Amino acid sequence: MRLCHLGPPGTFGESAAFVWSPDAEYLPVASHAAVVAAVDGGAADAGVLAIENSIEGSVSETLDLLIHDTGLALCGEVIVPVEHCLIARARGELVRVVYSHPQALAQCRKYLERELPLARVEATLSTVLGVERALEEPAAAAIGSARAAARFSAEILARGIQDRPGNVTRFVIVAKHDAAPTGRDKTSLAFKTAHDRPGTLVEVLTELASRGLNLTKIESRPSRDALGVYVFLLDLEGHRLDATVSQALARLTDKTSWLKVFGSYPRAAA
Repeated sequence: MRLCHLGPPGTFGESAAFVWSPDAEYLPVASHAAVVAAVDGGAADAGVLAIENSIEGSVSETLDLLIHDTGLALCGEVIVPVEHCLIARARGELVRVVYSHPQALAQCRKYLERELPLARVEATLSTVLGVERALEEPAAAAIGSARAAARFSAEILARGIQDRPGNVTRFVIVAKHDAAPTGRDKTSLAFKTAHDRPGTLVEVLTELASRGLNLTKIESRPSRDALGVYVFLLDLEGHRLDATVSQALARLTDKTSWLKVFGSYPRAAA
């Protein structure tokens, strides 16, 4: 399997790729959009996208890619523990700038405010690129994994600097097709409802609740159509081919103005 992920090697995306398929051929790329493009174009068989973090919540870039920019299906998910480290080329230097991916910077906001209040923060396309940049200049540090520090023989100034312990990120696997039923599955979908009359969202949720379908996640994103018009995203327990889920999805076509089923896949162990 050719498995694409946000690179370069040493990112948490690569860790998720290894968890998903230890024997795959890994293809690191510069962005989540490039992951989608590689799978869409046939350069990779599947791709790994960060979709949700236990501290910062959903990754908007991934949600928008799935909603607007690709017809790829979700075929799996993995949950990866995330321990962030403050990394520099040497100890003892005054840190004036901290580089990292925006998600990592956000997950370590309290540490940065408390320990490095005068340092500016600068976003990079990945945590590993942040480490590379920090090692190229004085008075610079990065937020990344211990694995990234080891790869570049850099110093770890502090470990576990994320705002809360038990930090994890959920990654989804995208491919041309979703997964076959396993009996322990999840289905992800997005939809729009008429926004000019009350109760349209309740009607959708009632269709699911009346069939005993449990939601594991619900949120909204701007539709890009107009201000105040939203796309709702749901994760529910069950496979789209299960009779109960299939019946509910058929009914939702009448209750929504737009419906997109991203796919069904095995639920990852926490």
